[in-house]
Amino acid sequence: MEVIQPTVECDVTLDEQPFHLEAGGELPEVTLRCAWYGQPETAPGGILLVCHALTGSARVADWWGGLVGAGRIFDPAHYAIVGINVLGSCYGSTGPTTLDRRQGRPYGARFPLVTIGDMVRAQYLALRQLGISHLKAVIGGSIGGMQALRWATDFPDMLDVCCAIGATPLPAMGLALNHLQRQAILLDATWQGGDYTTQPAAGLALARAIAMCSYKSATLFENRFGRRPDRSGEDPRKTLTGRYDVAGYLDYQGEKFVRRFDANSYLILSKAMDTFDLTDAELARIRARVYLVGLSSDWLFPAANVRALAQRLQALNVIVQYAEIATDHGHDGFLAEPEAVAPYLRAALDDLGQ
Repeated sequence: MEVIQPTVECDVTLDEQPFHLEAGGELPEVTLRCAWYGQPETAPGGILLVCHALTGSARVADWWGGLVGAGRIFDPAHYAIVGINVLGSCYGSTGPTTLDRRQGRPYGARFPLVTIGDMVRAQYLALRQLGISHLKAVIGGSIGGMQALRWATDFPDMLDVCCAIGATPLPAMGLALNHLQRQAILLDATWQGGDYTTQPAAGLALARAIAMCSYKSATLFENRFGRRPDRSGEDPRKTLTGRYDVAGYLDYQGEKFVRRFDANSYLILSKAMDTFDLTDAELARIRARVYLVGLSSDWLFPAANVRALAQRLQALNVIVQYAEIATDHGHDGFLAEPEAVAPYLRAALDDLGQ
């Protein structure tokens, strides 16, 4: 499938300097990378903000391509679709790889802790500087769904619809797995206190492999790999390092990830994922219609937890609908099966009178 290119990409440096953070730190300057599909000035359906997951980018069509394009849910002829790379990432927005002008070197591990709330407030300020005062919908899955929910609580008059897929505060198992992933990076000798010049490849690859286990389901792994030896021809019964096919898959995912993502950014973003939470007082501020979607085989963000969040919202008199996608792809279902997600997004957007 051909990847749809953005209509325009731009960097927005926030007027708020320094940018104060919820955990108490600050950044002297914040720049966010934005990618637009369609024209915000003329889009008849209005503007949709689509928030990316942990290691995504502003370029929505690069990771959710089955939903972007003519005749699809995110049709640039009808909507203006904007993606914004989150604060702390390494795909154009201010993050650990950014030059700290005060020190004359990248922030590295000196980059301060950020929260989902910080990310969303930065997005809000960037959009206001671009002249955007209203969004038809904010949509996202996983940490993107966390952003969508935080948009609804923190800027309730800015959006009509919030659609969050596979997103709640992390349960204890998710916190445990994120801790292990960060430890894998921190214990890699080449991390060097965060001031590395060469990626801590072994630690970052292991972190990604652990994450991939949490993104998939046991059923998917069994159907795809079973107990077959690695396809490279290794015999796991003959040597200590001989791999089964599932191990080869995890190693490959780790090696591929090291080539495209920064270890310090991974630390910062996974920690922001951990600290996301929602009080009843915050939820009660929501004015948007909320659509929550669970994924049947998701054990990182169990569908039961998403359903429970919908029940909390309902008890607080927030207009909310819950739906569940049947998938064997686990938490990754919203990315792996965009055709399964499309009807739920259409239902949410149909409420806008498209």
